[in-house]
Amino acid sequence: MDNLLTSNKAWQYWHIDNDLKKVFEASANVILPEKRSELIDLSTNGAGNLTYDVCYKVPDKGNIVEATVVRCKNGIAINYTDPYMRRRDPNCMVVNNIAMTDKTTFKERFKKDFAPLREETLNWLATNELILVPFMAGGAEYGYPALMVAPKNAAFFAASIYDLQGMIPVDKLEKDFEPRAIIYVAPPFRHSHFEGKQVVVHNQQGKVHEVFSYNLYPGPSAKKGVYGVLLALGLKEDFVTVHASTVNITTPYDNDISILHEGASGSGKSEMLEYAHREEDGRLLLGRNVVNGEEKYLALPQGCKLKPVTDDMALCHPSFFKDNGRLCVADAESSWFVRIDHIKKYGTDPNLESVTTNPKEPLIFFNLEAHPDATCLIWEHIEDEPGKRCPNPRIIIPREQMKNIQDGPIEIDYRSFGLRTPPCTKENPSYGIFGMLHILPPALAWLWRLVAPRGYGNPSITGEGKESFKLQSEGVGSFWPFATGKRVDLANILLEQFMRTTKTRNILIPNQHIGAWEVGFMGEWVIREYLARRGQASFKKLNLKPARHPLGGYIPENIHIEGTPISKKFFDVTKQPQIEEEGYDKGAKMLEDFFKEELKLYLKSDLHPLGKAIILCCMDNGTVEDYDKLIPGIY
Repeated sequence: MDNLLTSNKAWQYWHIDNDLKKVFEASANVILPEKRSELIDLSTNGAGNLTYDVCYKVPDKGNIVEATVVRCKNGIAINYTDPYMRRRDPNCMVVNNIAMTDKTTFKERFKKDFAPLREETLNWLATNELILVPFMAGGAEYGYPALMVAPKNAAFFAASIYDLQGMIPVDKLEKDFEPRAIIYVAPPFRHSHFEGKQVVVHNQQGKVHEVFSYNLYPGPSAKKGVYGVLLALGLKEDFVTVHASTVNITTPYDNDISILHEGASGSGKSEMLEYAHREEDGRLLLGRNVVNGEEKYLALPQGCKLKPVTDDMALCHPSFFKDNGRLCVADAESSWFVRIDHIKKYGTDPNLESVTTNPKEPLIFFNLEAHPDATCLIWEHIEDEPGKRCPNPRIIIPREQMKNIQDGPIEIDYRSFGLRTPPCTKENPSYGIFGMLHILPPALAWLWRLVAPRGYGNPSITGEGKESFKLQSEGVGSFWPFATGKRVDLANILLEQFMRTTKTRNILIPNQHIGAWEVGFMGEWVIREYLARRGQASFKKLNLKPARHPLGGYIPENIHIEGTPISKKFFDVTKQPQIEEEGYDKGAKMLEDFFKEELKLYLKSDLHPLGKAIILCCMDNGTVEDYDKLIPGIY
């Protein structure tokens, strides 16, 4: 530690603005760590400390404890004193100095210019000992040079970005390092300037994309803030980083397929990389009827082998494209920010439990019960209030610690979209009208990504509860909350992508409920097993039929897994006596109205002509066959 706590002058040679160099010059100590372990030790203010309070003096409010850090046998556990800080606020982002944007600007929201606050933030940072983490946003090979600047007592935040994006080793750091993006961390400003709210400001300062993180939860800044950087820089080069997990799947018969699963937060991206959760007798619980309590099971003796590729951010770099009609992606992260709200007891996910209880290196945990020098257990979630568990417990797991990890780029066979659906009955109709598997024409798949419904009971963001059935849009690509540009520009890039990748099949997979049946993520896991076993065989052999509403694309009459048929009511919810056509049509009308309202945002003059035709097809109540004609795909 003695060598670490000496001022590091490497930054003097970097290509950074003079105002930042003045911050470093004024700071009592600038720390450029050489190893991850140094940041882990600093997180508790020294290797000998088991607990540490991260606190800040705020004018007129005194000393405020933002978070506590506990050193456990398997890592460090961070818990926030304010339950509001335990998940991302969807309204935290504002932009400044970005010319082409549809996002709320700092001045529009706060009725003042950002420049004085930027100066005040830099001045405050200069009064602190600082940690610098240089990294490549988007990965070492295809990413962009970037830098994080944080106060020393926020070392766990620095360790988080070290894991999520991978620090550039000091011996490989170019003397003339020139970051394209910089993240500044200034936690007390949320109390002194923003009434306790999470605020993240994306600011264009010359050639540098700056992210000012006025909070200590890494979701909006170290995670999604970097995502916003990638979207902004990628937009200049006509590519996107899609909001998706990716997995390569090998059947017991050695057949391989790959699935890319997109969707809003909570739509099953992390779960696509998990093995199906089994009952004590080894069976899979397909679902439980919310009306009569009936349960359905599936006996599946052997599941497929999973090789995770991406967890949340999948880079679609132009250099990946091979002109063969397939989408190709690679991971844009070095670690994964895994949500574990569904792991409520020991034995739920033996694979993840093994990785987290006996890690190769100490892990970083969020929103979990933790005791000094004890093992932090992923099913022991902290409570937001007595008897109410935090819905957003998380772990940062480095890729190299995941089992059977696969590096990209990888070609995609199936591109799926996830949707959290509420229960649906005739008495209480909702948009939970989707069966276990829907096959979408490319044009319709693009349309779903423009609207990107956030869905039912989202656990990842504030203001969402399981009592809420209301449809909300996550926006274009489901990455719109993190983007700084214009909706139409991103929509056009996505449309071009769908036009060029028509040999990747498009599907829709709901979770949580299928009509009146509560299924959690089991439907997703079962369909993954099914698709792997059928390989790339044509869907037409399934006797596809149009869904009752065109937004549902096509549905199969029935499917079999290992010779066991799955009931038709799990694919066509009108077959469920609790719903029938009456309940379906009421729910479909809710969805249709929601789509038409959201799609109005994209009918701009700079929208691609084909995009306009696709949206008008929806507005005019076109059939699934009409979507088919707009971008012919394969089935």
